[in-house]
Formats: sequence, structure tokens, C-alpha cells
Amino acid sequence: MRRYRIVHTTSLTYDSAVRAAHNELRMTPPNEAGQTTLENRIRIRPMTWSHVYRDHWGTHVMAMESLASHSQLDIEAISTVERTPVEPHEPSLDWSAVRNPAVQDRSYEWLMLSARTRPGAGIAELAHAVRGMSTPHEAATELARQVRAEMRYQRGVTGVHSRGEDAWTERAGVCQDFAHITIGALRSLGVPARYVSGYLVPKRDAAVGETSTGESHAWVEFWDDGWVAVDPTNGTEVSTDHVVVARGRDYEDVPPFKGIYSGRAVATLEVGVAITRLA
Repeated sequence: MRRYRIVHTTSLTYDSAVRAAHNELRMTPPNEAGQTTLENRIRIRPMTWSHVYRDHWGTHVMAMESLASHSQLDIEAISTVERTPVEPHEPSLDWSAVRNPAVQDRSYEWLMLSARTRPGAGIAELAHAVRGMSTPHEAATELARQVRAEMRYQRGVTGVHSRGEDAWTERAGVCQDFAHITIGALRSLGVPARYVSGYLVPKRDAAVGETSTGESHAWVEFWDDGWVAVDPTNGTEVSTDHVVVARGRDYEDVPPFKGIYSGRAVATLEVGVAITRLA
């Protein structure tokens, strides 16, 4: 068992005052097998009102408005999360089972190719390289391995709106890109896949009480008569060092912070994540 305190801070600073801001926050880790959120508090300054709901994908969302004139918006999300190991899912489906029309129909949303995940020639070739493997599970794990082997993690090559195909062409990007590439290739093979957003503990051997600087992270889950997680960015097992926050078709469904503001100001965004091991 591992227990972590995660402090996720977001500051939006405007070069002149704005009249109002309307935002959605996805910063609350869910309770699920292997993960229990013991505490979650979100502090927002300034804030007029907020409303909490679960979106179509099951993610905990806080919608909020700041209706007074302000030049800075500060958000602090504090979560205490307990992670325990989960029995690994045994491979079970063959290609005919995954491609069964009933399975494909139920999984339509996890098979649709969005602008971010739609393969071009490069990702199509990547998918073709594993198409002949004996099971979808083998193809998916080999696909994640190849993405890890071919790509280099590099900031600044892609942007928040980049497509997976763009990153694959450059053979460089960040975890968001690794996930979009893998999802696009899996879906083109007919394997349902979804985007997972959360945190990865930056120091696996951290001592109890030690705090390290982290960041948001993204990985992938594919369907094999149950959801199986793979981390194509790191090539490591998805276990107690990963904390889930949101799931969706691609990054568009899961950003921690998104919204609009009223005014002509230019905004500067600063984000910080600190993760402390508690047990």
C-alpha cells in the first residue's frame, strides 16, 4: 500500500483585470479498485459559485464561476490518495471476440478516431506491424513497447492541440502524445482504447514524509474483456505509482483546467504539482 498527498496548484494571471471567468476543473481522483481518495479539497480565489457533477465518462468535475473583476485566479487542489496493488488482468480475448459486432457497438466511443488520435500513414504503418500478432493483448503490449522505443520524451516539439500523428512524424513529444499515438493505432486495429489522465509519482523510492515535484501524466487502457492499463511513455507497469483522475476518448475529455474569461487581457498560466509520500 502507498498513500500520497497531492497538491496541484494552478494560477492564471491576466495582464489587466477581467470581468468574469467560467471554468471546469477535473482534479478529484475517483474511488475505484486499487485506489481510494481519503480527502479532496479544492480552494479557488476568487469564486462566486461552484457546482459539482460527474461527466459522461464518470469523471468528477467542478464547474465554477468568478463573477467579480480580478487580475489573478488561483486554484489549489489537495488530495490524499491510497493506492493498493490490483491482481493483473489475464489475457482472455482473441481477435474474433474483440471484433464481435456487439462488442464493437458497445465500445463505439472507445473506437472512434478523433482529430487527435486519427492515424496518418505513420501510425497506420505502426499498427500494421503488430496486426499479425496472435491476440489483441499481445498486439497492444507490443504496440506500447514500440512507441516507447521509437519516441523520445521532449517538451516543446508539440503543443496542447497537437495530433498523435504529428508527434509520431517527429518521433518526439510528451506523455499526451505517446498516449494519442497508442490509442490511434489500437483503435485502427479494432481494439477499444481510452485515454487516462492523472499523476505519476516522480520518485518511486521516496521515503515516508518526502515531497517531490511531479506533474500531470497520461497513459492508456485497452479492452481485453476488462480494461488493461499500459504506460507507453515510461514502459513501466501501471500500479501504485499511478494515480487516476480522469478518463476519456482523448485529451479533450480530461484537461485538469479549461474555461473562458470575459475581457481583453492576455493570460499567463502557471501549474505546479507536489507529491508527498505519507505511507
